[in-house]
Amino acid sequence: MAGDEGKGEFNLQIERVTLEDDSPYECQVGQSESSIGIISHTVWVTVLIPPGKPVIEEHSGVSEVEWVAGVEYTVSCSVTDTKPASELKFTKSSNELSGVEVNVLPGSQEKLQNTRAVVRVTPQSWDNGNRMVCLAMNEAVSQPVETGFTMRVLFPPQPPRIEGYDRPEVKAGETLSLECKSIGGNPLATLQWSKNDEVISTSWDTVSLTNTARSPLSLHIQPEDNMARLTCEAVNQVTPVPLQHTITLRVVFLPSEVKILGSSSIAEKKQLSLSCFTAASNPPVQIRWWLGFRELTTTEVTITEMSNGGRVTMSNLTHTVSREENGLQLTCEAFNEAIRFTKSESVLLRVLYPPQKVWIESPPEGKQFKAGTEVKLTCFSSGGNPTGSLTWYKDNKSVRYVPSAIVSGMMASRQLIITTQPDDNLATYRCNATNEAKAPPLTATTKLHVQFPPMNVKISASAKQVKRGQSLTLTCTTGSSNPVANISWFKNGERLRGFDLGKKKAEHGGESTMGRVYIKAVSSDNGKRVTCQAYSAVLTQGVNTFYRLDVLYPPEFSPDQQRVVQAVEHDAARLPLRVSANPDNISYTWTYHGENLIKEGALRHHLKDGGELEIWNLTRTDAGDYKILCKNTEGENETLIKLDVQYSPSIKSLQDPTEVDLGDTAEIVCTADANPVTPGMFRWGWLGEEERELTADQQVAEGATGKLVITETKRSDAGLYECTVDNGIAPPAKQAVRLVVRFKPELQKGVHLSKVATSGDGSKTATLSCKAEGIPKVEYSWAKNGVGLDLNHPRYSEDTVHEGALHTSTLTIINASAALDYAIFTCTARNKLGLDVFHIQLVSTSRPDPPTGLQVASVTHNSVTLQWTAGFDGGLEQKFRVRYHWEEAASFMYVDVFPPQATTFTITGLNAETPYNFSVNALNLLGESDYADGNAVLTVTTREKPEKDDKIPSPPETAETSPTEGPVLPLYLIVVLAVVGGVLLILNSALVACLVKKWRTHHSDAAGSEGKKGEGEGSSLTKPNEYGGGELLNKAARQTLLIDSCSELSSSVYESYEGDSTSERGHYYYPASDFRPSLYPHQEAPECLSEGTSSFAGHWDQRRDAHEYEQVRDASLYEEVGRPYPPPPSSGYYHSVLDRQGRALLDPRQGSDPTGAYQRRGRGQSEYEDPMRVYDSVAEYTPSWRDYETPSEMRGELV
Repeated sequence: MAGDEGKGEFNLQIERVTLEDDSPYECQVGQSESSIGIISHTVWVTVLIPPGKPVIEEHSGVSEVEWVAGVEYTVSCSVTDTKPASELKFTKSSNELSGVEVNVLPGSQEKLQNTRAVVRVTPQSWDNGNRMVCLAMNEAVSQPVETGFTMRVLFPPQPPRIEGYDRPEVKAGETLSLECKSIGGNPLATLQWSKNDEVISTSWDTVSLTNTARSPLSLHIQPEDNMARLTCEAVNQVTPVPLQHTITLRVVFLPSEVKILGSSSIAEKKQLSLSCFTAASNPPVQIRWWLGFRELTTTEVTITEMSNGGRVTMSNLTHTVSREENGLQLTCEAFNEAIRFTKSESVLLRVLYPPQKVWIESPPEGKQFKAGTEVKLTCFSSGGNPTGSLTWYKDNKSVRYVPSAIVSGMMASRQLIITTQPDDNLATYRCNATNEAKAPPLTATTKLHVQFPPMNVKISASAKQVKRGQSLTLTCTTGSSNPVANISWFKNGERLRGFDLGKKKAEHGGESTMGRVYIKAVSSDNGKRVTCQAYSAVLTQGVNTFYRLDVLYPPEFSPDQQRVVQAVEHDAARLPLRVSANPDNISYTWTYHGENLIKEGALRHHLKDGGELEIWNLTRTDAGDYKILCKNTEGENETLIKLDVQYSPSIKSLQDPTEVDLGDTAEIVCTADANPVTPGMFRWGWLGEEERELTADQQVAEGATGKLVITETKRSDAGLYECTVDNGIAPPAKQAVRLVVRFKPELQKGVHLSKVATSGDGSKTATLSCKAEGIPKVEYSWAKNGVGLDLNHPRYSEDTVHEGALHTSTLTIINASAALDYAIFTCTARNKLGLDVFHIQLVSTSRPDPPTGLQVASVTHNSVTLQWTAGFDGGLEQKFRVRYHWEEAASFMYVDVFPPQATTFTITGLNAETPYNFSVNALNLLGESDYADGNAVLTVTTREKPEKDDKIPSPPETAETSPTEGPVLPLYLIVVLAVVGGVLLILNSALVACLVKKWRTHHSDAAGSEGKKGEGEGSSLTKPNEYGGGELLNKAARQTLLIDSCSELSSSVYESYEGDSTSERGHYYYPASDFRPSLYPHQEAPECLSEGTSSFAGHWDQRRDAHEYEQVRDASLYEEVGRPYPPPPSSGYYHSVLDRQGRALLDPRQGSDPTGAYQRRGRGQSEYEDPMRVYDSVAEYTPSWRDYETPSEMRGELV
């Protein structure tokens, strides 16, 4: 509501009017003091809806529409939902269109209406580019709302027009420039040129400014273009047919040639006929003839129309010639006075007449020539035009291959050179002279007389074939000869007796002679030649021919027929056949052991050319005699051929094994099957690992048997031998044979095998092993303390294993007891050749026995390699330590052998030319042994240092370079080794912790009780037993072992501390069978460092009160162990590393002065207080039993 109520204004204001607001509204006023009731007034509110943008249905959303001019189109325009209905109009090119059909329809809602208008429109060319618009308006808008599109009206162009041809005629050879234009059209026209309906150009361009399409054409005029039609065509998308403009060219052109037809050569007084014609021309030309300077008028002219509008002129001339006109020029002239044209063609007139005279130059009449003699005849002629052509004839036949004639002026000559033949005798030679005048030829003749031998010899026989033993008559007739010849007969160079049959006249003026001979046929004459020779003594020449004898006879074998054929097994063999027969149609029959070999389906036997037999895939069973039967129509014959099949060797028998007693003579016999059996085909070889040569005296062969003879056989002769048989045919046969040397048992013996240790508390199983070599099989028996052992007892069991010549017997004792089983067991090994005995002592676990047989294996300038034999290990795993000393050293040096059980070890880093004293001993968990060989010392002097190669300069040593430093490893290898070492250290630590925990759980009670027992009772365990010896490591050596094994000093795996670390009673060693320490030399700090420490020096600093060398430096301690030793120096330091093979590399070059080592490490001597890495010179130290107690499982009972 709006308005002033005080004034009684109650206006209704509607905001945001919608279609729903289109309705009547009533204003009602209630009763008042002045009114008697309700007063109301109604007003209508009409809501107008303006039209939206009209839509042209056929082209909605299109800004341009393509139409064709003159075509009627329907355009529909609509507008929806307006109020009131909209009025629609159309405009085209701004002109309103009439004839619009309008329909009003209901809208989408009540009160709304849709309007649709349709109009038909025909666009014209001028509508192109203008707009077609639909306008919509109603009362709601003041300006109409419109939509529309631009009309693109397609319409044809104007017809084309050719410009540039403004002359009536054009001359050939000129260039005619034309242009075709077409105006208008949408799109502009496409132009093309054609000549006589053949397209010659399709290029054109357009000029937008003038709305024109144009196409230029440049045409080089040829005579053929006369009357040609040039057409320009214009076309675009809406032209129903192409629009054209055509012109016809008129070309003026001259004849390109003038030609004379016919021959200008003619005999005198004959009529000459020639024709002259011109090529086509426009306009036509005239023709006239000239002979020299005289015009000839006896002509006939014709003009002919051609296809291109040109005309051809032809003139025919007839003229009777005379000899005087010879050589004049005859000319045909074509001309046109109107265009001032002339062109001519000329020929030379030749008037022909015959020669005047001919003659021959030849040898004198009656002269005799031998056949083969060269004779010259020359023919001459004079006069005539042209000069006469000379031709030679022999008895009216033309002679070929005669040299060309020679012409000089009016003279001609031609020479004939003859090599006389028999047919030249009395022959007539004629020379003819002619020319083109075709007059009768002039001739001249001459005759020759020729002597010649018989022209041929012919033999005739009384029969074509003759059988062996029959007689044959041959007759010989010679051909014509001058003078007569004599006849002689020969057979294979041997002269035969013949008979003369007389002579008769023959051809070429000669005579023929006849003769005869008689021959008795034999088979060897078959194929031989019988020669008839006719010889002229006058000419010293002869002619001969031969007759080949055809003698029929049955098959005969050649004397050189091969009787023995050798072939190799598995190859093919061919049995050669040297047989002859006449007729040679021979049938061949091969038999072997009476069986016919050539039959249908035979796979291995094949008949080859000449009747030879080929046998495939030979076997040794194919060897033998093969019979061949040859037959023809005259008879048959047979012979035998032996086939020797050679084959590679095979071994028929070889006694394997071959046995012989030790010391006897062994004879290994190898029998072979081979063909051929050749000397030296047996060869013996040794197949053992070591090289061994067998002498020729040991290898004996007799025929197909080979022997290897070994006298006084030894055990080393036993093994595999190989018999090889090679007779030259592959493959050789090979077979191995074993020689077995029988010998009595030989037991493996040694100090380290003579003892077996085990705990005697009855809880363990003891195993005693005995090994013997012997052949034949060895049987074992056991005895204890000389009494045979009952192996049926439940506590004893024995197992024997046979491995070739090695026989192992294992005696197992269950619940071994010290009281019952600590004894000497005797192992007896026997076979049928003898026996052997070995004693094994079963003892308690103890420290190891000393090594034996210490010796030097090799020596260099800086290294010594030692080897020894291990002693009894005390029943525990043992290792070895090398002790060595030289004169300048303050104390002994010790090196732990690596691998620990190795019995060969190399000490490196020694000084050249220096004497060293070496000893070696063994260690196990219960102590260490005496030094080898009764504490003997092995003295070795190193060799002289070799001179350095000048070509390889050594790096200079500086103060900073340590002479004992090892080789520098690549950085990547250091990183890899560090990572691998770290991982292994962690894994080992974890494994050690698990083992320690398990061991502590299992043995905590036993360890406590054992400790009490050793302390309070003072039992027999307080002193070493008979076998243990009780020799233990001193503290310094024990400390070194712990350090060198890279173990933690506080580790309970290898040592244990109970209570105070300083207590002598709290330190125990326990077994560590799985522990494999890296035994580095004692003078080098170990490479393994625990976390947080830079070296093991830190460990020593932390536990100096428990492990110091000072504890064993008291003089009284040295006296307790026997002989006194000087106390070791307070400190010493030597550097060592391991090479890649695990050998210790020591450098003792610093002597007893340790300061250099400290300085090389970059520290002062004060930083290394009381270093614990130098062994004192104490050889043996036995601490009190309280310092080293053995775990219960390692203790034995006294026997």
